[in-house]
Amino acid sequence: MRGGALEEGLEHHRAGQAEEAEAAYRRVLEAAPDCADAWNLLGVLCCQTGRGPEGLACLERAAGLGPSNPVYQNNLGLALQAAGRVTEAEARFRRALQLDPNYPEAHNNLGNLLLNRGCWQPAIACYQRALGLRPGYAQARNNLGNALRQAGRWGEAEACYREALRLNPGYAEAYGNLGGLLGAEARLGEALDCFRRGLEVRPEDHHLHSNLLLYLHYDPAQTPEGIFAEHLHWRQRHAAALEARARPPVRPRSPERRLRLGYVSADFREHSVAFFVEPVLAAHDRTQFEVYCYSDVAAPDRVTERLAGLAEQWRSVVGLSDAALAELVREDGIDILVDLGGHTAQNRLLAFARKPAPVEVTWLGYPDTTGLASMDYRITDARADPPGWTESLHSERLARPAGAFLCYRPPQGAPEVETYTEEEICFGCLNQPAKLNPPLLRLWAALLGRLPRSRLLIKARGLADPAVRSRLLDWLESCGLERERVELHPPAAALQDHLAFYRRIALALDTFPYQGTTTTCEALWMGVPVVTLEGRTHASRVGASLLGALGLEELVAHTPQQYVAVAAAWAADRERLARLRRSLRARMQQAPLTDARSFTRGLEEAYRAMWRRWCSEAGSRRGR
Repeated sequence: MRGGALEEGLEHHRAGQAEEAEAAYRRVLEAAPDCADAWNLLGVLCCQTGRGPEGLACLERAAGLGPSNPVYQNNLGLALQAAGRVTEAEARFRRALQLDPNYPEAHNNLGNLLLNRGCWQPAIACYQRALGLRPGYAQARNNLGNALRQAGRWGEAEACYREALRLNPGYAEAYGNLGGLLGAEARLGEALDCFRRGLEVRPEDHHLHSNLLLYLHYDPAQTPEGIFAEHLHWRQRHAAALEARARPPVRPRSPERRLRLGYVSADFREHSVAFFVEPVLAAHDRTQFEVYCYSDVAAPDRVTERLAGLAEQWRSVVGLSDAALAELVREDGIDILVDLGGHTAQNRLLAFARKPAPVEVTWLGYPDTTGLASMDYRITDARADPPGWTESLHSERLARPAGAFLCYRPPQGAPEVETYTEEEICFGCLNQPAKLNPPLLRLWAALLGRLPRSRLLIKARGLADPAVRSRLLDWLESCGLERERVELHPPAAALQDHLAFYRRIALALDTFPYQGTTTTCEALWMGVPVVTLEGRTHASRVGASLLGALGLEELVAHTPQQYVAVAAAWAADRERLARLRRSLRARMQQAPLTDARSFTRGLEEAYRAMWRRWCSEAGSRRGR
């Protein structure tokens, strides 16, 4: 009975028949409660079906019954890591390797844990050991690519992803990783092709589909209508069935009561989102709002710790499935749930599709609609999304508090603004290369052509790799930029060094159609004016929103030709440029853009209006 039922369960498990497999495993355990194999397999199944806590308990039972079995130790390590208990997880992986030093899966899993901590060098050693034991191990080859990318060895990372796909042509995750790498190198066409090929082999992969949506915004050939249609396609493929089954929770319909406000993000860490969410968390009126944060950060850092101190309730949701996260939000009684990620990495939009809160809002981390019917509002402003012609490109209602759509927290201890003294004008761009494209580069070439004593400085991730630098220089040259007038720099290790880099730049050039946000705010704080080109979408109007909030309309261009003319005029008038540079930090300090209290009161008024509307609509539905 025991052996037959266990084999039957394994067959169902391998075939993806979860209910049948679980029933078989439980029959084994009814007859033999101390069967470690059955506890192990049941635990793995529970983890795979989104029941992490139950799976963890099963795997702990298996490891207790078979402490010398490396497979049990390894699987328990995976469950502990998914639960955010990384120290215990590491101990289990190392114990598995003590029991069996030639266990490639344990080497790979230990490498993943170390890489999540930012320890890329020991992670590389783990993956190489796994591949030494099993050269055809596609997963370890893909993960080695991730570690090499983090180490700045992008050319080697690309080779790893391509080898992983050679070993397993149906490996959707490797397509996603390769696409992300190629996009970051400004190889946009190849990146989009990778995302699409990955979706061909795994059409249900909503994160891969989100990657495609994000990168479409970098492509100047895309139309706003086409991008919106792809968002609706994402919703239809991944979320519509969940939305159809969702039942919004019952909450007290009191328009003026204190509200429970929940923020969901994978970016409560050293990330650009933190610059903008931290001042809001600190400034919330606690008499009106009780703040919950749902953090999906696997490797918390000092910023995570700081943000955790700003919420009444801090929930680590690492390892929770979207269904489990939605249930936790329901249990917490959240009134307004705010998504801070949109279609960026590790998004939790499928939790929002389950409608765990009466009012759902998206804000800050993504420059567009989510496409979800369940998402009630998107927070923006009248400049980034002008009333009257952007509503048709959103599945959400647009809420526009006064002023800009965000509040910037300037970096503490930033270097003082310095006078630009170089004889040559240095134009700079510190946006990621994914935002570069031939039409933009041709504009930059035309600008440098007008000013013979000028150069262009680009600083971005990946530029420490000689192969990446060489390829980028070739591409820039093909767009009309002379190699000898372009400087490429990798990112600085420390924030202070990064900010000090701005002293080398006379004037910053915003990208188009996907503009900078954090980089624009940083440049202005460091006294560097930014020239931007206002477009039709939020992604191409952020620069105008930020500059308009500071009263700097003279830096906003409305046509490509004007963009070149504006930058050339500022560069030619050194005295006017110097006056503006000296005034920029004080201007930012005095502007609503950095006034956390004022901005947050406006945001809270928007939340309250949403809640009152929900109460009113709920009441009218009840009366019919």
